[in-house]
Amino acid sequence: MEQAVKPHQAERGQKSTLIGIAVNIGLVLVKGLAGWLGNSYALIADAMESGTDIVTSIFVWFGLRTASKAPDQNHPYGHGKAEPLAAIVVSMALVGAAILIAVQSIRNIQVPHEIPAPFTLAVLAGVVLVKEILFRRVAKVGVETESSAVKADAWHHRSDAITSLTAFVGISIALIGGPGYESADDWAALLASGFIVVNAYLIFRPSFGEIMDETPAGDWQQELSTIALTVPQVRGIDKYRVRKTGFEYFVDLHIVVAGDLTVRQGHDIAHAVKAAILSEKPAVYDVLVHVEPV
Repeated sequence: MEQAVKPHQAERGQKSTLIGIAVNIGLVLVKGLAGWLGNSYALIADAMESGTDIVTSIFVWFGLRTASKAPDQNHPYGHGKAEPLAAIVVSMALVGAAILIAVQSIRNIQVPHEIPAPFTLAVLAGVVLVKEILFRRVAKVGVETESSAVKADAWHHRSDAITSLTAFVGISIALIGGPGYESADDWAALLASGFIVVNAYLIFRPSFGEIMDETPAGDWQQELSTIALTVPQVRGIDKYRVRKTGFEYFVDLHIVVAGDLTVRQGHDIAHAVKAAILSEKPAVYDVLVHVEPV
């Protein structure tokens, strides 16, 4: 049987992840140095968030690489579960980063410190722009490849952009307000940690559903029924099950046919239904068809 999802989809996901890693390495250095020189914990927290981006993107890359492997004797359904597992690792890392940022922000709020330097605003504005561009690029790849890990990686970039944006607002308040508003950027970092936790949940929920073989979104019953009914002698669908594994979908289908058909005829009809589904829905890797006589 022909491979349903072309290898270039996995390669596109891996390429976008490697680009993200390279960008984040540069951002960690820029934000960390600017935060230290500019006396801004919000910017340092932003650098820490980019640091977690690097680690989780490496997990995503390995997850995509593993998920793209062909089925073998020990993994007859392929290695696709590695892909949502990588997304779950990303969500857990986001929660860990959010907790670390929140704890340090609370400590800094309680300890008086200097107002951040004005130049940190320029750094943050550039970071927001870079991260938003990166988010849109990676998110597009995630949608086109239907990869939960790539989508998770994209949202990690968006959470970094949100962290930078809140830091920009916090530092602006501190600079405009002057003495007494020194902790504004720390409050911004604390607020950003909340956004990061929300993003972590948005990444975790669909990935966990995929691990649990949750029915994918979409009107699969109607689509499968329409395709099956194009095959002569098929009267309808009795039952169906669909699950997503990595980049691909597996379908279990019960079709209804006349009870006086021979075993050979039922067998040929089942194969015709399978071929029709694989032809009409390229993302489906395999179809198991059971014949129900009436």
